[in-house]
Amino acid sequence: MNLILLGPPGAGKGTQAQILVDRRDMVQLSTGDMLRAARTSGTEMGRRVADVMDRGELVTDEIVIGLIRERLEQGSAGGFIFDGFPRTLAQADALGDLLAEFGQSLDAVIELQVNDDVLVDRIVGRAEQARAAGQPVRADDNAESLKVRLMEYYKKTAPLIGYYHAKGNLQSIDGLAAIDAVAAEIKVLLDRCA
Repeated sequence: MNLILLGPPGAGKGTQAQILVDRRDMVQLSTGDMLRAARTSGTEMGRRVADVMDRGELVTDEIVIGLIRERLEQGSAGGFIFDGFPRTLAQADALGDLLAEFGQSLDAVIELQVNDDVLVDRIVGRAEQARAAGQPVRADDNAESLKVRLMEYYKKTAPLIGYYHAKGNLQSIDGLAAIDAVAAEIKVLLDRCA
């Protein structure tokens, strides 16, 4: 089973991906994690990633697709969760082509729908609690930065909702529900796809 988790920053994609990893033996392909790992890997692809990042530039789609290709070649009994990828329509097309190349397809695209104001309040509140407890927090977990990240999401990534809806892959659920409730709803959706 291969699926994409879509939703704005802070919608809970990473949390739900980890639950799926634990319960379904899936592999989470988080492009941020993959880039950080590649940078220190010593491989040819890793050197390319490090070179681009050291120059302060954005990693190209070609490099990200190359990293995903490397991971798909290793296989996964439970399938893959694409978290943070694709972010654009061009990346969505490239992912479809790449999966086809491996004789695979995309089984589901799950959109975690959220109310932006509630989401910002929730993330800022959690960050304030973490700071008060002396725990580390993301530097950009504040209202102003979150609004900028949300705007980037709506400009670049939100078009994927229509793209996958037209392909018949899209399922939407309430991303602001309790973590267990969201996980249960995702389970129902994936069981239907299996």
